[in-house]
Amino acid sequence: MNASELIDELAAGLIDWRGAAFTTLRKIIHDADPEIVEEWKWMGTPVFSDGGIVCLLMAFKNKVKLTFYEGASLPDPDKLFNDELEGKKWRAIDYHQGDQINESSLKTLIRSAVDFNHAKAKPAAKPRATSGKTQKKPSK
Repeated sequence: MNASELIDELAAGLIDWRGAAFTTLRKIIHDADPEIVEEWKWMGTPVFSDGGIVCLLMAFKNKVKLTFYEGASLPDPDKLFNDELEGKKWRAIDYHQGDQINESSLKTLIRSAVDFNHAKAKPAAKPRATSGKTQKKPSK
């Protein structure tokens, strides 16, 4: 199975409120960045990447967690992050039963994470500049 199929299977196995939240968050991620790639890493973690890891989506017993790999570097004007706030890299949003998902703000946060990844990517190597001088062909 490919990563998307494994994530489908994971979501289908969540038969309570977490399944609906997980599916909604996955759709928001794809709506925010249609180029995002789904991956299956670390023995069962759904990972979403574009220019690097953007976020991870996991279901736990009492919550669905959306973790941003570079969250500490992202602006969060709507204060979506509510977990892992002390770390130097990661930030997370824990959703519990009954929580509302602020779709607009979450899409903005996802786009910021993608933009951050693309901005930190190393540019392609440029060809070396020549001196502009022409070389003489060796005489025979």
